[in-house]
Amino acid sequence: MSVGSANTETARTGTADPGGALPIGRFAPSPTGRLHLGSILSAVGSYLAARAEGGRWLVRMEDLDTPRVIPGADSEILSTLERLGLEWHGEVLYQSRRAEAYSDALDTLKAKGLLFACTCSRTSLVGTDEATSTPRYPGLCRHRPPVFERGHAALRFRASTDASLVAFQDLYQGYRQEDVAATTGDFIALRRDGIPSYHLAVVVDDAAQGVTQVIRGADLIDSVPRQVVLQRSLGLPQPRYGHLPLVTEPDGTKLSKSRRSVPAGLEAPGALLLRVLRLLRQDPPEALRRAPPEEILAWAASQWRPEAFFGALGIPADFPG
Repeated sequence: MSVGSANTETARTGTADPGGALPIGRFAPSPTGRLHLGSILSAVGSYLAARAEGGRWLVRMEDLDTPRVIPGADSEILSTLERLGLEWHGEVLYQSRRAEAYSDALDTLKAKGLLFACTCSRTSLVGTDEATSTPRYPGLCRHRPPVFERGHAALRFRASTDASLVAFQDLYQGYRQEDVAATTGDFIALRRDGIPSYHLAVVVDDAAQGVTQVIRGADLIDSVPRQVVLQRSLGLPQPRYGHLPLVTEPDGTKLSKSRRSVPAGLEAPGALLLRVLRLLRQDPPEALRRAPPEEILAWAASQWRPEAFFGALGIPADFPG
């Protein structure tokens, strides 16, 4: 449940203070179904990272991909967080209600000559790096007339070789560096169906909410360079980033949502919290075995030790047995 309002000044001005004394973190699920074990771990990890320093923790619904949104999933997610004792500050932000903010950001990028229309389909990109697991757009539409027509063209961000090198110190994964122009190339800022890209929406919303630290799963660590390039181009602050280990299947693959989803009843939320803490190698004491969620979270925030999982990209769902 909400426990007060987020920093109104940062929300109003769209600025953040990454060097401030108290961090502002967030959890941003997509309402496409129930939370699974990996999502719960991200929620708990981001919550503890903020609360361990006395900071705020916000919740945002990333519901822009409307074809995938399941009606009522947002309420079920919020109910799950409440059952786990994960109280958030302020109102829940819904991306679907922020079309004007994304449009303003796109206008800024257009005015700087950083967007171009792209009519390439996946079929037309077969045989290029775009069709691989590490896509790089080959620049086919870079020099075509800048005509955007919804349903027929997307808008791509022009990755300049002069400003595409991004280096950052991940809080949990260490030093990272990437040249966006070389590895990703020009990336989507607005889909051909008119939906803003994940990267654009995230940087706009993080700035609007005053988020100073982004703690999420390691599957999103490759998103950071593109998001930093957008932040630079839009004049937005860069939060600190920390990427938690993914919960994996026994064979090391990413956790299956269908097999590991959280039961709707959450009959034993304390037990689930303790399991997540053990996955994060926080070693909760036996005395907490029957404690309520609020007591477990208070202990975990006071004893938060991210060094215990530093450098880990994945942890088996059945760890430690």
